[in-house]
Amino acid sequence: MNQKDIQIGTHGEQYESWMSKPVFYMFGGIAGVLAVINILSFAKWHSKPLEIISSVGLAGTFAALGWMAWVRKQYAFGGGGMMDKVHQVILGKLDFNGKGNVLEVGCGSGPLSVRCAKTWPNANVTGIDYWGAVWDYNKELCDRNATLEGVGNRCQFYHGNAKKLEYGDESFDALVSNYVYHNIVGADMQELLLESLRVLKKGGAFLIHDNMSRKIYGDMDAFVTKLKEMGYEKVELIDTTKEIFGSKQKAKMLMLGDSKLLYGIK
Repeated sequence: MNQKDIQIGTHGEQYESWMSKPVFYMFGGIAGVLAVINILSFAKWHSKPLEIISSVGLAGTFAALGWMAWVRKQYAFGGGGMMDKVHQVILGKLDFNGKGNVLEVGCGSGPLSVRCAKTWPNANVTGIDYWGAVWDYNKELCDRNATLEGVGNRCQFYHGNAKKLEYGDESFDALVSNYVYHNIVGADMQELLLESLRVLKKGGAFLIHDNMSRKIYGDMDAFVTKLKEMGYEKVELIDTTKEIFGSKQKAKMLMLGDSKLLYGIK
């Protein structure tokens, strides 16, 4: 099915945005504290250095909140729709026949799992996520979204840890993941990739899309070579900044200037 023909988020679903509300609450709290300090420094303490520091800090925090609000709107399914476009582009490159079981690592609120289910009516989709406190997502939200989209009978969502997946080797026919691994602090990214690929069947299709900066991921070209030497039928690594965002500069403005897609056949 053509990805542009698939519409999601039109039945009251709550997919939220890549820029989560708790992050806004945190920065809002910082702004509140700085505002109090700023007022006291002018009205009571009469400390010039503190006045300057609190004023600059408050201005910077408000600027950050404004930028974050813009980013949130760009990604929101009911706003700029950028994340929906991301999903369309990457799934359009998955070489999957649509039959069998699909695993999404890091499903968030479930939109990519839902799109997979709508793209391949004969597939069952499993979405896993750690659902950390900084995000607004949980299993109940995912289940509700999938049900409203009409694919609740083919989507299952579970709490999981990408560092150690609770599935045996070669359990799935296809694997997808979008902007997940870079959020896992202290992990070896290439080891995470291998752990995910471990549960993919031989001949299964995969795509892993993330902000793959060299600082976080290491040498991904060498990793591609490694997968080929391991016997993978096809492995491609492409820069998606221009195709999705229009330019690398805009991708950087949206915090994803190193977006790359690793995809192929195991």
